[in-house]
Amino acid sequence: MTRAIVTLLLLLVSLAGAAADESKIRVGPIDAVLTVPSDVARPPVALLIAGSGSTDHDGNGPQLKPATLKKLSEQLVARGIATLRYDKRGAGGWKKEFGRPEDFRFKDFVGDAAALIDDLRGSGKFSRVAVIGHSEGGLVAILAAQRVPVDRLVLLATAARKQGALLKAQLEKQLPPDKFAPIAKAIDDIMAGQVVDPPPAGFAIAPAMQPGIASAFTEDPIDPMKKITSPTLIIAGGRDHQLARLDFLALASADFAAKSLWLPDMNHVLVDVSDEADDVASYNQPERPLDPDMIDAVASFISAP
Repeated sequence: MTRAIVTLLLLLVSLAGAAADESKIRVGPIDAVLTVPSDVARPPVALLIAGSGSTDHDGNGPQLKPATLKKLSEQLVARGIATLRYDKRGAGGWKKEFGRPEDFRFKDFVGDAAALIDDLRGSGKFSRVAVIGHSEGGLVAILAAQRVPVDRLVLLATAARKQGALLKAQLEKQLPPDKFAPIAKAIDDIMAGQVVDPPPAGFAIAPAMQPGIASAFTEDPIDPMKKITSPTLIIAGGRDHQLARLDFLALASADFAAKSLWLPDMNHVLVDVSDEADDVASYNQPERPLDPDMIDAVASFISAP
C-alpha cells in the first residue's frame, strides 16, 4: 500500500469519526475534553499536552490553527485509545483561578498535567495512563513524570535544550545580526534572573512577566530525562524547522532504553510537507492529516503489552 493511499485512509477515518463518547470535564481550574472509544472496556488513555503559547485542547492558538491535538485524538480513539486534551493556562483568556499572571511559573504547567494524570488514574476507568507531549508539552510531560507515575511516555517534536537557548537559535536564523544581538542579550539576562527594563525592540515581554518567562527558559530537559523509568517513545521529523536533529539525538541519548523514530518528511505540527512553503501553510490547515507512521508508532507503543 502506497504512502499516499495510507494518508488518504487516515483522512477518511478522521472525517468519518469513530464510535466514541466525548465529555467536558474540569480538574481544578483546568477545562478538558475526554474522548473514550465506546466499544472498548477499560481502554488505555493518553493525556495530550500541547506546545508553547496559549494553546487550546485542539492544539490551536490565536494565530496558528493546525488542530494537531484534535487530529491526534481522533486517530488514537479510532484505534481504541481514549484521550484527554485540555486548554492550557491562558487559552481563551486568563482565569482568576490561575492567580495573577505575573505570579505564573512553569511549574504550574507541570502541576496541571500531574493533576490530570492523577485524575485519570484515580478514575479506575482505564487500563493504563500514557502521556503524550508535543513540543514544549514534551518538557511538561518529562517533568510531570517525575511527580506522578505514568505507564507510557511519548515525546513528539520535543527539544533537548533549555527553551531560552532554543529560542535564541531560532531567532538567529530569522533576524539580522543588529536586531538579534540585543534580543539575545535580553534572553541571557532573563535566564540569569535579571529583569530587562525596557525590553529591546522585537521582544516585548513586560518586566513583571519576565520571572515567569525565566522559569520556562531555564528548565533543562536532559537531567530529568535521564531519570525517566517509564517506557518512552521519542519521535521527530526532518522537515521540522523549529528543532534540529541534534535535539532528537540528545533526548534519545539521555534515555538509552527509549524507543525512537525519525520521520524525514514530518514537520513540527506532525504532518508531512514537501518544502518550506508547504511547511508554513500546514500551520493553518486543520484538515491536513498527520503523518501516518507517527500515528501507527504512537498507537502501537501505547497499546503494546
